[in-house]
Amino acid sequence: MPPSFRYERDHPEPCAGVDEAGRGPLAGPVVAAAVILDRRRVPRGIDDSKKLSEAAREGLYDRIVRSSTGWGVGIVDVEEIDRLNIYHATMLAMNRAVDALGVDPGMVLVDGNALPKWRHPATAIVSGDALSRSIAAASIIAKVTRDRMMLDYDGQYPGYGWRQNKGYGTAEHRAALIELGPTPLHRRSFAPVAQLVLAL
Repeated sequence: MPPSFRYERDHPEPCAGVDEAGRGPLAGPVVAAAVILDRRRVPRGIDDSKKLSEAAREGLYDRIVRSSTGWGVGIVDVEEIDRLNIYHATMLAMNRAVDALGVDPGMVLVDGNALPKWRHPATAIVSGDALSRSIAAASIIAKVTRDRMMLDYDGQYPGYGWRQNKGYGTAEHRAALIELGPTPLHRRSFAPVAQLVLAL
């Protein structure tokens, strides 16, 4: 079944959904998004971003942005990831995304099993992007935002296959990392990159 408003109805409006993209890659930022959907005009087809094609996500991104009551994005760059670790960097990205909404949500629904330290009332929902329509919308905004960034970075640092792998540690990416070495966008706190840096 597609995600619904079952969780949102249990909480005061405005209710924001929050999700992130990019915790696992070897390169690039981690991006979080927060979305408050207008329940009277929700775009059709919203689902967990992982279940949608790239073309479907791109189309939904524009429709979500146009129809939502509010949306915001939080980006944490590679230097911050390496300084904080990926967990705390993800929490920071979520904080920034909710701050970027420009309104105080009555409740924040967060995908996963952990919550940032913030002043907002919030609930963590495991597999929330498959259950809550607001979180699913946020997953689309976060994924498309980060994918677009990695496409730009692919032009700056060709050879790593970021257009296809978006910075994840595919065989192609790891082979290029060994051949070409790490870029400034590689996460040196991640083992495959750290081991290579030590070997240089």
